[in-house]
Amino acid sequence: MADLSPIAAWRRLLAMPNESRTKTIVMAFLVSAVCAVLVSAATVILRPIQTANRAAEEQARIEALVAGIPGMSELLNSAGGSLSTVVIDLARGAAAGDVTPDTLGAALADPGNWTALDPAADIAELGQRPDYAQIFLLRDESDRISLVLLPVGGAGFNGRIDAIVALRGDMNTIAGMAVTRQSETPGLGARIEEPAWQAHFAGKQFADESGTVRFAVARGPASSSHEVDGITGATRTGNAITRIMRFWLGPDGYGPLIAAIRRGEF
Repeated sequence: MADLSPIAAWRRLLAMPNESRTKTIVMAFLVSAVCAVLVSAATVILRPIQTANRAAEEQARIEALVAGIPGMSELLNSAGGSLSTVVIDLARGAAAGDVTPDTLGAALADPGNWTALDPAADIAELGQRPDYAQIFLLRDESDRISLVLLPVGGAGFNGRIDAIVALRGDMNTIAGMAVTRQSETPGLGARIEEPAWQAHFAGKQFADESGTVRFAVARGPASSSHEVDGITGATRTGNAITRIMRFWLGPDGYGPLIAAIRRGEF
């Protein structure tokens, strides 16, 4: 009677000639199976390390962006804290309980998590606005919010403009602004990336006493606490920055969040 044990079957397989098609197929299958198990095990073992590394990289990226905003490094150092991040449900102005920074990408890949904008309200020319956004908070030693970083973006003269706007704890004073992506005309609109121009944002009030967003890039020198100096020859880019800021700091952007922070809900 033939021995049907796994050991005997393995011995018969090894005894086959190396040119045997059966032996080649079986060995290839076994090697593939072992490799799959090893890869799966490595993924499980390394996942916590990878998550920690991604978090560290994200923190470093955020702090690098903050360092590029005039005065922000000093503010971080004086506060003695670090930035935390939260995903916001923009319509409610509250933390999105079912979406985290790790799952935000997947959430925004779903067309159902985008809101079509009425043309009259779409001053930033986005077409549609994501329902969720990742923001960054800095708290002081009393656990009060001293700085909020808000990603903003919209259509520029030559293409999309993306930036990060930093607001102080009163949620009306701009602490700084850093452009993270732009394709404007070199020597003209592209000057929005220059630290010297971005420095004009610090200390500006984006809304008046009634809460109406008044921020604007002037055509020339700024003439009010709501304006920053314009860039000569880059009026269209300046207008684009005005529209982007007014949209995102208004009711269809971060307006509900700004109101919630002012009410002490964060």
